[in-house]
Amino acid sequence: MPSLLERLEARLRQPGRPQVRGDWDFGFAEPPPDAPPVPAAVLVPVLARAEPSLLLTERTPHLRRHAGQVAFPGGRIDPADPDAVAAALREAEEEVGLPPALVRVLGSGDRYLTGTGYAVTPVVGLLPPDPPLRLNPHEVAAVFEVPLGFVLDPANHQLREAEWQGRMRRFYVIEWNGRSIWGATAAMLVNLAHRLAGEAGDDAG
Repeated sequence: MPSLLERLEARLRQPGRPQVRGDWDFGFAEPPPDAPPVPAAVLVPVLARAEPSLLLTERTPHLRRHAGQVAFPGGRIDPADPDAVAAALREAEEEVGLPPALVRVLGSGDRYLTGTGYAVTPVVGLLPPDPPLRLNPHEVAAVFEVPLGFVLDPANHQLREAEWQGRMRRFYVIEWNGRSIWGATAAMLVNLAHRLAGEAGDDAG
């Protein structure tokens, strides 16, 4: 029986259709911008433990955007970056001090369009169990782990509603030990779960 990581790597190398393509699939309050989205990439860091775990960051509270939120390390793809993989590895090194040479890239997930105007490519990378990390205090307040099997289990994907800018908005939430993984980060994990299951993925309403 293939392991969870072996199954995930095999699925990432096959074409798929995302369950959710972006914030507008949930009835985002504003129409998509006329300008093309800014290319961005995040690293989905998986620690190679006996039970693989996902490494997530908690953003610092003083940031102008996404303050205090749970996120993957990542950011916009710079002109000097040859591709999304290079950008994700560079951002992870800048944010948490992760040496790119320690990451074995398993593949890339489905691109996700955010309401802030970014087209984000999630790059799944396998890390040693205890990689040396050095957090950038200007961007990252803390890092923590969640079992990979937990975040990829559809039973743990909660679809919620809340009012935002005068309109009700839907979004995914994954709760773990008092922390909430939500928004684009949760939606990209939902897409990975559907890719792992080999499902075509129904459009979100």
